[in-house]
Amino acid sequence: MFENGLLDNKRILVTGGGSGLGAAMGRRFLALGAELVICGRKLDRLEATAREMREETGGKVTTIACDIRDGVAVETMMDTIWREAPLDILVNNAAATFIAQSEHLSFRAADAILAPTLHGAMYCTLAAGRRWIEARHGGVVLSILSTSTITGRAFTVPSAMAKSALLAMTKSLAVEWGPKGIRTVAIAPGPFPTAGASGQLRPEGRDEGWTARNPLGRTGEHSELADLASFLVSDRSGYINGEMVVIDGGAHLRSSGAEDLLGWSDAKWAEQRAARSKG
Repeated sequence: MFENGLLDNKRILVTGGGSGLGAAMGRRFLALGAELVICGRKLDRLEATAREMREETGGKVTTIACDIRDGVAVETMMDTIWREAPLDILVNNAAATFIAQSEHLSFRAADAILAPTLHGAMYCTLAAGRRWIEARHGGVVLSILSTSTITGRAFTVPSAMAKSALLAMTKSLAVEWGPKGIRTVAIAPGPFPTAGASGQLRPEGRDEGWTARNPLGRTGEHSELADLASFLVSDRSGYINGEMVVIDGGAHLRSSGAEDLLGWSDAKWAEQRAARSKG
């Protein structure tokens, strides 16, 4: 689909890059010539993924253990990255969410979602942007959001709030940082099954009829999102700024994706809360 070397000489940081969609994007970036940095809280997972990526692509992959919920840790990570060379692209991919009745959310549960999804992405964006501006170095920030930014979404309210705030950040910084050579863009994926997200969002029974409700009759392939991300961070998208691209097969035009949960009984919700506590 893309010309060889589309991302040559681009240094890219993917948060939450050790698994799922983050790893899928990272593999595609490497195949297109980029140098990759992946961060996450679990160094062993990062190292295992990095080994696989190097074997598959022959590309350069650096791993950094970082809890992006901690602003000081983010600054330390960025200092470490910049000591070797500046970043060119930041991908805000790391996030957390789970389904819950909002009235049962504790402060701690809400913060467990807001901290990485909103605060972590903001910390990374500001840290990268400040360094780009000080060095007069252009850059791109790609944030992975969700279609809840368009429809809202019951039973994942903290996540919908965080993703909507990041969309506001994307639009606001497009204006503020655009004159400094920094683009901000976003993707709103629909259903792209991953082991982590499926366990939290689609417990046993929720997947029944899911593909049938999608206008295209299927879920997304990781390679499709990775290709879109590669295009948006590349110089070929140099005139796209402040925009969010939806990739969901048209699902958000039919529903928010939470309507099936409106029929859950209190007993079913209690069962779900118990399962989450055990996890």
